[in-house]
Amino acid sequence: MPFDFVITDARLDGHADPMDIGVSNGLIAAIAPSISFDGHRENAAGCYVCSGLVDSHIHLDKAGILGRCTICEGTLAEAVRETAKAKAGFTSEDVYERGAALLERAICQGTTLLRTFVEIDPRAGFRSFEAIRQLKKDYAWAIDIEICAFAQEGLTQEPETEAMLAVALADGADLVGGCPYTDPDPQAHIRRIFDLADRFGTAVDFHLDFDLKPEVSNLPDVIAETRARGYGGRVSVGHVTKLSAMPPQDVAAMGGRLADAGIGVTVLPSTDLFLTGRDSDRLVPRGIAPALTLGRQGVVTSIATNNVMNPFTPYGDASLIRMANLYANVAQVSLDEDMRAVFAMVGDRAARLMGHRHGIAIGAPADLILLDGADPMEVVRENRPVLAGWKKGRKTFERPRARLLRP
Repeated sequence: MPFDFVITDARLDGHADPMDIGVSNGLIAAIAPSISFDGHRENAAGCYVCSGLVDSHIHLDKAGILGRCTICEGTLAEAVRETAKAKAGFTSEDVYERGAALLERAICQGTTLLRTFVEIDPRAGFRSFEAIRQLKKDYAWAIDIEICAFAQEGLTQEPETEAMLAVALADGADLVGGCPYTDPDPQAHIRRIFDLADRFGTAVDFHLDFDLKPEVSNLPDVIAETRARGYGGRVSVGHVTKLSAMPPQDVAAMGGRLADAGIGVTVLPSTDLFLTGRDSDRLVPRGIAPALTLGRQGVVTSIATNNVMNPFTPYGDASLIRMANLYANVAQVSLDEDMRAVFAMVGDRAARLMGHRHGIAIGAPADLILLDGADPMEVVRENRPVLAGWKKGRKTFERPRARLLRP
């Protein structure tokens, strides 16, 4: 069989011994212990090969603005306020430049699919949306991008935002998202975001329950709307840090309701650690939703980047492996099965949350990455680097192993 190239000596899930992968016309054409081929060969050298990583929640539009903002409190309210002031001065060229810089880092960290939220309101206008839409087109050779038209600063008190979201959805946005905790009427905010999704036939993604006060939650309203509209499998929520402050029996009850309704959950370890627990002067809570517990109950869960170098998260390099390692540390994970589940939350499970097929199989797209480890557990535990990647069979980047120069 003719191939474009063959990856040799690769560790794959479901195979005890290293395998070869034959790629033809952008697809995986063969998987075998040894493939005879005289053309170009890529030696995996016994390292782990999998489908590309998936970032289900990132903000390309407001990345890299840390130098334009002031952080005094380190709170969510301050982050929203400072970013709102900064984005009023965004230009499409500015957003494109910052977004491209982060996007290129994500690509070189092994991400081949991501969902970016883009704030659309009277302050941002459509400038950020136009820039991200252009990035989606310009970088399609290396990464697939979903654009979520997003209402960060509320909706009911600002009717212009709702109309602008509709324009964006008609003009190329892939889905719609909202932020009920910034709205004076969270329930109406949730209904109106669902109304827009219904109108344009898109999925929904909410930033939700982003504090450590479990007494009042917007999750029941999202669950009720999801059920009433038959939207199971098309709704996801990010943060939900309230779940980390609930007793186990309440988490189990909510997990069952989320699984039954078909609502996915994304945890954002870096942001959630930075912004929550600020009112504690000792034994500061972690504030990370219990994704592994929810996953065992059937909730589709993911781990994602969220913000990078801005008031929401003054850190970041778009490495999902680093984010998985951070989550594993915070969640005190040690068992192999749990470590594998953590890796899946930046891969297979994240893709499923976004409604995409994922995995290595004959006939599947050759969206592949090579990781410097033997298996997912080793990769997460040791924060192993990504060495190379391919998108539809085309090599998009390489990061050779470090080489020790002995005297």
